[in-house]
Amino acid sequence: MTKPTIVSNLFLSLTLFLTTLVRTSSSTNTTTTHEILRGFSATPNPSNPSSFQPLLTDPTSTFSLGFLRVKSSELALSIIHVPSSDPVWLAQVPNSARWSESTRLLFNGSLVLSDPHSGVFWSTGTNGGDGLRLLNSSNLQIVDSVAVTVLWQSFDFPSDTLVESQNFTSAMALRNGPYSMRVGRDFLALYADFKGDSSSLYWRHKAMEAKAQVEDGLGPVYARVDSDGFLGLYQTEAAPVDVMAFASFHRGVAGLRRLRLEPDGNLRGYFWNSTIWVTEFEAIQDSCELPSSCGPYGLCRAGKGCSCLDNRTEFSGSGGCSRAESGDFCGGGEEGFWVLRRAGVEFPYKELVGFEKMGSLEECEGDCMRNCSCWGVVFSNVSGFCYRIGYPVQTLVAFGDGTKVGVFKRMVKEGKVGFVEGDGLAPGPYRDLKESLRSESSRSLELCKR
Repeated sequence: MTKPTIVSNLFLSLTLFLTTLVRTSSSTNTTTTHEILRGFSATPNPSNPSSFQPLLTDPTSTFSLGFLRVKSSELALSIIHVPSSDPVWLAQVPNSARWSESTRLLFNGSLVLSDPHSGVFWSTGTNGGDGLRLLNSSNLQIVDSVAVTVLWQSFDFPSDTLVESQNFTSAMALRNGPYSMRVGRDFLALYADFKGDSSSLYWRHKAMEAKAQVEDGLGPVYARVDSDGFLGLYQTEAAPVDVMAFASFHRGVAGLRRLRLEPDGNLRGYFWNSTIWVTEFEAIQDSCELPSSCGPYGLCRAGKGCSCLDNRTEFSGSGGCSRAESGDFCGGGEEGFWVLRRAGVEFPYKELVGFEKMGSLEECEGDCMRNCSCWGVVFSNVSGFCYRIGYPVQTLVAFGDGTKVGVFKRMVKEGKVGFVEGDGLAPGPYRDLKESLRSESSRSLELCKR
C-alpha cells in the first residue's frame, strides 16, 4: 500500500524540480515578462526617454507593472492601463525615489524598492513568496506556489483608483493629495485633510437599503464597481444594500470600468470604450461644492467661476488666490494674522459642517479669535449658526445676500499693516482686536498679534 505513495511523492518532487528550472529568472532581468520569480531585480534605465518602463504584464497585455517617471527625475512603482497609459495603482511610497540606476526593485520573497543612499522606500513586507504575477484584473499578487497561497495583493492596498470587481473594505482608503474615500457602517464618504492631522467630511452617501438591509452581525459594508455599470455597497454577496448607477447602468455595455478619487477631491467613474475613458459617474456635480475648487481663500460663484475672498487680489488660473497655509496659530512665535471679513459667503457642503448657535457675529468671531486652532468662522444672522473652520481656509461659496458673514485669519509676518474692504462691508483699519470686536459696523482686514 506504500508503493503508490512513494511513486507519487517522487513524481511530485521531480515536477517541482523541473518547474523551478524552467521558471528560474536572472537577477538582472529588466525585460517585460508575465511572471517574476524570487531573485529578480531591476533598475530604471536613465537613457530611456519613455515615461514608463514596463517590467511585468498580465496575460492579456492590458495592464503592466513598471517604473513610472514622475516630475522628470522621480520614480513611482505603478500598474498602468496599457491602452491609455493611465495608472490604476501606485505603491504608497512616503519619500520620492529617483529615476536613476541606484534605485532598485528587488523580489526576494518580498517586493522591495530601495537605493543604497536612502535605504528602503517601500516594501510589501512578505516572507516566503516565490512568484509575482499580474492578473488580467490588474491585481498584483505575491504567491507561495508550494503552499498555493496568496501572501499579498495590490487590491488590498488601493491608491486613488478602484477597478471593476475590486472589493473596497472599511480597512482601506482611496487617497489623492489631501482627499480620501472611506466606507462606514452604512455609507460611503469623502474627507479632506488640509491641516495634516485631521479629516473633515465633505460628501456622504448613505445606503438606500432598497434590496437588502444593513444588519448587525453580518460583517462590515464594502464597496465594488460592478460590470453592469454601478458602484454598489454590499454587506453580503446576496444583494447590494445600495446602488449608485453609472450612465451605462443596465445597458449591457461590455468593457472596463474604474472609479477614481480625483486631484480636485471629486469621485468619478469611467468606462473604457476602446479609445478613451468616458466619464459616466460624478459624485459632486456642482464644482462649487468641492472643498477647494478655487484654492485657498478662493470664492466660487455658481456659473461664474472663481474670484478671491480678498477683493484686492485677482484670481489666477495657475496660482489661485493664495499659497497653501498649514498648522495653526498656537505656536507662540513672532507671527500674527490678518483678519479678513467678507459678507455674502457660506460653506460648500454646509449640511455636513458642525455649528454652534450663538447670539451675534461678535460672539462667533470672538470665540474664534480666542481659539488658536481656529482659522475662521461663517455666521448666519438669520439662524444664529456659527460654523467654525479648524483648518487653513479653502474655498467659500458666494451667497445671494449679506446675511451670512465670514471672518477668516491669514498668517502674516509681524510688522505688516493694512486692510481690505469686503463686499457689502464697511471699510476701516482696526489695530486693536478688542475694539474691532466691539464695533458691529466694522468689517475689514486687520493685523492681530497672537
